[in-house]
This record gives sequence, structure tokens and C-alpha cells, in this order.
Amino acid sequence: MQAGKLSTYLSKGAIWGFIVMELIFFSVAGEFLSISDKAFMDIDNMLLLLKQSAPIGIIAIGMTIIMINGNIDLSVGAIFALSGIILLDSMTWPIFAGLGDWVIPVSWLLALLMGITLGFINGLIVWKTGVDAFIVTLGSMLGYRGLVFMYNGENPTSNLNWTLVDFAELEILGLHTATWFLLVVTAIIWFVMTRTVHGRNAYAIGDNREAAVNAGIRVGPHMLINFMIIGFLAALSAVVFYSESGSVNPNDGQLYELWVITAVVLGGTKLAGGAGSIISTFGGVIAIQLLRKGLGHIGADTSTVNLVIGIILIAVLILDRQLNAKGKEELKI
Repeated sequence: MQAGKLSTYLSKGAIWGFIVMELIFFSVAGEFLSISDKAFMDIDNMLLLLKQSAPIGIIAIGMTIIMINGNIDLSVGAIFALSGIILLDSMTWPIFAGLGDWVIPVSWLLALLMGITLGFINGLIVWKTGVDAFIVTLGSMLGYRGLVFMYNGENPTSNLNWTLVDFAELEILGLHTATWFLLVVTAIIWFVMTRTVHGRNAYAIGDNREAAVNAGIRVGPHMLINFMIIGFLAALSAVVFYSESGSVNPNDGQLYELWVITAVVLGGTKLAGGAGSIISTFGGVIAIQLLRKGLGHIGADTSTVNLVIGIILIAVLILDRQLNAKGKEELKI
């Protein structure tokens, strides 16, 4: 099979085959080991898995745009935590004391604006300095995490609003609020990437930035918008998650960037940019969550889960490198 055709298959179809294999393996393994009385593919189990996929999944959808563009954002975990702190803490600010439960949409807005602002800062620096996004967002990851600790020291930020909790735990057509947010975000970004000029430009810039400039695409502003989108989605993920939990630990969101990148790459998005699929990223998120849940189902501990995910990421990165080798020589697997 030619490299180009194999790359297309891997980016569009293989992730769903991998998910089916996971479902079969963990179902059989669970029955064989008799560790749990509950079937792995129990409907309630799968619905809970979708809900648990939402925080990472919402960010992964945004990361797909960034990586198709040929960039990367390592600061998403810190943006997630800082936006969560703003969400919960702003509800206690004296200036909003008379709003009652109307403080909730105000706090949501402030959290989302925080995410957009931090994404804007990342994008502006990448645009105006020309420094690689990996370096820029590595620095901002450390800086934003520093702001998280400066805000409330080592202490968690807590504010359990029961109206907010009721909204977060609401079920519509059997799906939790968090699941609906994930599905709606996936649908909107899929539409943007497949049906709009902005989406077509993202692929063009990631495939050949110089050619995109020659074609008249304003690369800098385009990338700035995409960094603002992922900042918004990292904040939205925090709004969805902390509306229910009501407490932000300063270390929350650490390693989120690695989980997100793993899901995006597993879904077939090229590290070099220019190719990727929102729907396949959704599949990558489900695959990662299935792996985490499945390993727990058969009795594996956290360190084993991290080891397996790490091995899978390395294997996928090696395959990505082979698929995108210059000259597209025959693969050596």
C-alpha cells in the first residue's frame, strides 16, 4: 500500500477499528479475569465514559485546528486551571454580591474571556516574533501555571453553587450536560474546518506556509484566531468541568497537553500540519478514555495506564514520521 493511501486510511478509518478492538478486548478480559461484576460495555458505563471524555475532548478539538495549522499549544492545561479559578472565585466577588444566581453567566463569561485573552497572547507572540509555537507555549505554560499558584498559593479554590451543579448534572435524552458540550463543540468545529474559508486556509497554511502567503492568505491573523479558539475551548472545558466539581486544585490540568496531543495524533492529525480530521480526533479522545477506563476495569493501576498511553504515543509518532518522510519511500514497519 502506498504511503499516501495508508496515511489517508490511518487518519480517517483506523481509529474506529482501534476502538472496536478495545471494546472487544476489555469486555473479554473483564469476563475472563472476573474482576468486575459489571460488563465493560454496559450502557451506563459507556454514557459515563462520554461524560468523562468531555474535558480532554473539548480541548483536543481545538488542538486539532492548531496542529493542522502546523503549530502546537502546550499551555492548555494551565489555561484550563486558571479559567476554572476565575469561574469559581468570581462568584464570590463583592461587586457581584447582589446578582444571586445571575452571577453564574457572568462568571462563565469572565472565565471564557480569560481563556480567549491567554490564547490571544500566545498567538500574538507567535505571529509577531516568528518564534516557534512550541517554544512560545512552553514558556506560557510555565508563566500561566505561575499565575495559578500566585492567585491562591497552594490552596484549592472552592465554591460549590448548587444551581450550577444541577445544571452540570442535567441529563437530556440520556446524555449529561458535559457530553452535549463535547458533541456541540465537535459539530461546530467540524463545520468550520470543512465548510468555511477559515478551515480551508488552516489546511493550506499547515501544508505549505510559504505557498499560503503567496496565495494571499494572511497567515499571522489566521493563526492568532486559532490560538484564541483553543484558549476559548480550554476555558470552556474548565467551565464544564468545574461547574460540577466546584473546586480547583492549583495542579489541575497538568499533563492535559500530553493527553490532548496523544488523542489528536492518535486520530491521525499530522504533526507537520496540513492534514487532520475533527471527527477522527473525537475518535482519538474516545480511544484514550476507553484505554484508561478499560485498563482500570481489568485492575491496572495509574502507572500502568500512563506507561501504555506513553508507548502508544511513541508508536504513533514513529508511524507519523514514517508516513511523512520525504520522497514517501516504502514504509519499513
